[in-house]
Amino acid sequence: MQQLLSTIQRITSQNREQPFAAYSSVHQQRLLNVPIAKPLLIVVLSGNKAFGKNNEVICDSGDFVFFADSPAINMRNIPTDQPYMSLIIEFDFDDFNGLQFTTAKKQDYCLGKASNALTHCLQQFVESTQWAPKSMWSLRKREILTLLNHLGYSDILALLGKAKVSHRLHDMFHHHQFAELSIDSICDQLAMSESTLRRRLKSEGTSVQEVKDQARLGLGLHLLQTTAYSIAVIAEKCGYQSPSRFTERFKGRFDLTPSELRKTKLMD
Repeated sequence: MQQLLSTIQRITSQNREQPFAAYSSVHQQRLLNVPIAKPLLIVVLSGNKAFGKNNEVICDSGDFVFFADSPAINMRNIPTDQPYMSLIIEFDFDDFNGLQFTTAKKQDYCLGKASNALTHCLQQFVESTQWAPKSMWSLRKREILTLLNHLGYSDILALLGKAKVSHRLHDMFHHHQFAELSIDSICDQLAMSESTLRRRLKSEGTSVQEVKDQARLGLGLHLLQTTAYSIAVIAEKCGYQSPSRFTERFKGRFDLTPSELRKTKLMD
């Protein structure tokens, strides 16, 4: 586990696009309503993670949690005698294609231990990003899913569910860097009428504006965790006209400001 942690720190310091991320803190982070847009693997490398409505589920160092997509999950990232650090891998729905897992019912998350085999696989995945082209990233992610199935976590397919219109809309907003898109443009790109779009989103319990807000604030949270960009730059990248507007929306969503989150990553 220590070798994996060191490798992640070395590679993430290169500031290149990667198919994974590392979140860290030296002080406890308490986050409300964290949006998870796609199936997400979090491996706790040091410290502890708590999640759930009242943070009742605990992941210790060496544990992993695989989340289904969710509009809002409460989390705490908890340093212990070491800073908190976790490996984050987001999976696209295409990464599951061709995998023959069996499961009984839809689940929200799956907990497990990062065994030697899984740790070795993750080590290879992280190292491969130094030489593997982007077109191979999905194949390497599929290796992780296949190994999890082999290790007995076949129920992770229950985390997938069906691809939703909101997933496509989320990706669209990211692709256009949160530029203003008319409803006609959105419908053209999704190849559906406005009435069909609104009906499909309503059946998924969301709306165009809610998907956009979750995508913007999710990106803001990610950039605050993984980059040294100023809050003003992050606000701009998330499509907000001012840092103050971004701070207001961020505080309303996560119950702390971007500056307060940044302070959890800094030594006193």
